Amino acid sequence: MGNRKRLALLAVSTAATVTVAAAGVAVAQAAAAGCAVRYAVSSQWSGGFNADVTVTNLGDPLTSWRLTWTYAAGQQATQAWNATVTQSGAQVTATNVAYNGAIATNGTVGFGFTGSWSGANPVPTNFAVNGVTCNGPTTPTTPPPTTTAPPTTPPPTTPPPIGDYPPSGRLCNSTDAIDIGKYWIPNNQWGAGTGSGSQCIWTSGGSGDRISWGTSYNWSGQAGTVKSFAAAILGWHWGWRRQNTGLPVQLSANRNVNTSWQFTVTQNGTVNQNVAYDCWLHPIANPGSADQPSDELMIWLYRSNASPAGSRQGTVTIAGTTWEIWRGYVGTWNVYSYVRTSNTTNANLNIRDFTNDLVARGWMSSSKYLTSVQAGPEIFTGNGQVTTSTYSVTIN
Repeated sequence: MGNRKRLALLAVSTAATVTVAAAGVAVAQAAAAGCAVRYAVSSQWSGGFNADVTVTNLGDPLTSWRLTWTYAAGQQATQAWNATVTQSGAQVTATNVAYNGAIATNGTVGFGFTGSWSGANPVPTNFAVNGVTCNGPTTPTTPPPTTTAPPTTPPPTTPPPIGDYPPSGRLCNSTDAIDIGKYWIPNNQWGAGTGSGSQCIWTSGGSGDRISWGTSYNWSGQAGTVKSFAAAILGWHWGWRRQNTGLPVQLSANRNVNTSWQFTVTQNGTVNQNVAYDCWLHPIANPGSADQPSDELMIWLYRSNASPAGSRQGTVTIAGTTWEIWRGYVGTWNVYSYVRTSNTTNANLNIRDFTNDLVARGWMSSSKYLTSVQAGPEIFTGNGQVTTSTYSVTIN
């Protein structure tokens, strides 16, 4: 895992005022002509950050929206959810996706993204919605609809499912993603700001539980920092994208989380990487995009010139194999890494065995919820490829 992910929390309120709290988020608020925008840096680490953005429509109802802002310190938006985010120079544009284009008067819509930064990460303040600079509310030309009694059947709280997108060929933009079966695979380059290079993803097909996919990469830069983590994601990843994942599951329920993974590793020269499961846990059952995890569980199957976060605590035998146990903290959550003492490219595991071990050690409460199972190569530097011939996760 290395010096990975979100290491510091800041708090900022209003566009012109900066305050620091013991725990919180960085927030910029701007009232607009017909809109209000809340931009919150929910977590920040060396070279990267997560941001949540909420748009409130204070004018006429919208059927689609386009939010723009400009970065002042060279930040880059790299991976988004619940919006399509592009960047040209310092100018960032976020547009709605199929299920969240309509915003009623006084209604809101939210999205999030991962970005990179270097030197400073000030929050932007110059927002515009559909080309109109944000500078204050307006009176709608049509009144909002008359309030009626709430429906007897509550509306759905999750967006409609995103259809499968198993494209042919390689996808090499940082905003690319593959939706297939109950998984999705983002071309996640969250640490690209600490180096230079590229990464591509592709799929060989699959549906439901079992899929095939691959990633190639070529990264240079700081050997001790992660550049990218292309992974097959089941469940939560700063929000929910696919349905019928079987997650979350509470550890006390003692559910089987069986997984099978066969892959090949090609390395050209010296490569710093690991190929691992990355599992997230929360104290609540259905976390949203702003709910940070409390714990991270990594299961390293293969490593080359890389070490986990924290310190080595000893060894344990699980699934007939000896694992090193590492324990650390990355500023906002605990991280536990089980590192196989000999590399393998063929694994059949029950993730419950690892969470049960953490509970037995007193390091994790059985009241926690497993919300996400991810699997892929975490690349620090080097040139190579990881090809997954078959991968599945089944919860029962």
